[in-house]
Amino acid sequence: MISRAKKEALRAEAGDRFNKVNGALVAEYRGLTVAELTELRLELRKVGAEFKVTKNRVLKKAIELDAQDADGLSDKLTGPVGVVYLYDDAAAGAKVAVEFAKSHEKFVVTGGLMDGSAVSESEIEAISKLPSKEVLLGQILGSLTAPHKGIMGILNGVPRSLVQVINAIKDTKQ
Repeated sequence: MISRAKKEALRAEAGDRFNKVNGALVAEYRGLTVAELTELRLELRKVGAEFKVTKNRVLKKAIELDAQDADGLSDKLTGPVGVVYLYDDAAAGAKVAVEFAKSHEKFVVTGGLMDGSAVSESEIEAISKLPSKEVLLGQILGSLTAPHKGIMGILNGVPRSLVQVINAIKDTKQ
């Protein structure tokens, strides 16, 4: 039996986590071994996420009292579930969770929360297929520099064409 003070501490800790994250995923983990959960936690840690198992009543109370914009998550907290907290790149954390679920049938992502709104399993699957933040930034940068490269190519082409014409005239005179 957990004391009231311990429950309050767990509630405050969970509320702080919800306020720091970019997203959260709820997943059923019944039947997984400690080694499998450790594997999941290590993979999530690499991408700035973590998996925590906390009593559902404590999580619901944390969402109710402490967490801002996490109301859509309360109805997913039934049965033995854990929460994947996505701190850095939400898409990378979702990708790790979805890939782990594909390789471990006992781990099932049931829903989640992104930017204060509830997301379904299919939406989490779609988010996991997004490229990483670095790739997206590279694509944006590439699209911003493409017009400049085109203009530079045109501007460099004019003197090059002039030099070729002068060389052709020189060759014909010799």
